[in-house]
Amino acid sequence: MRLLRSLLFVPANRERMLAKAADAGADAVVLDLEDAVPAAERKAARRLARSAVRQLARAGAVVFVRVNGVPSGETRDDLMAVVRKGLAGVVLPKAEHPQDLRDLDVLLREAEMASKVRPGDVALVPIIESPRGVLRCEQIAQASDRVVALSVGGEDYTAALGVPRGAAALAQLRYTVVTVAAAYELSAIDTPYPDIADRKGLAAEASLVRSMGFAGKYVVHPGQVAAVNRAFSPARGDVAAARRILAAADASGRAGEGSFSVDGRMVDAPVVARARALIALDDAVRSRRR
Repeated sequence: MRLLRSLLFVPANRERMLAKAADAGADAVVLDLEDAVPAAERKAARRLARSAVRQLARAGAVVFVRVNGVPSGETRDDLMAVVRKGLAGVVLPKAEHPQDLRDLDVLLREAEMASKVRPGDVALVPIIESPRGVLRCEQIAQASDRVVALSVGGEDYTAALGVPRGAAALAQLRYTVVTVAAAYELSAIDTPYPDIADRKGLAAEASLVRSMGFAGKYVVHPGQVAAVNRAFSPARGDVAAARRILAAADASGRAGEGSFSVDGRMVDAPVVARARALIALDDAVRSRRR
């Protein structure tokens, strides 16, 4: 299991931030060539991002790059600069149509071949952040075998709706993304929490979206990483309960029983599957800490 609890956005034009990114404790670092970088600085940012991919990967970081969307005309330049060994994946903003993914797949294959990276090694994470993206979310999820997760972009979506960012405004977007992700065995990643100083608000939002089925959340500041990692890690009590369920399931299996009781609650196959998934997540978290 690849942990994607916290994905830290780092502007690719900020050399000092790039140098410190591996120390933030995030499960993944997302070098940003899109919204965080002024158009006049993107050429220089690509050079910095290319070097940072290698350095961060050597430091043990999982590295993604958010490229500019295909309609921008800058995607090929972004990919030719950053695709190299050590790059885990590409984050595609403003994904609105499955053709966006198919076009990106072609460009990625070209960049992989140019950099002697095995074709198909670079994963894709589309950001669904527009009404059209919501309507085509399932088609986007199926558009490329490279897709490993779907993610939410809250600011652009609520701007398109003409309303302030908030739980009610984001509900349809979040439920669509998490449902489609589950249907196609993908991870679901939530939008960043924009108020860096509001730790309680961040913790509350992370807890909410985890309860909806999200596996992780983008963050925009290193100070948000620890809270997000905690929110998406299993609680000790839940892990202990899951282990009791699996032990009872093992005994029940030997006895030929279909359902059974643990801690006064009825347990059947879906509950056992959920317990196995929780234990796998806990194992991945423990491995990450080591």
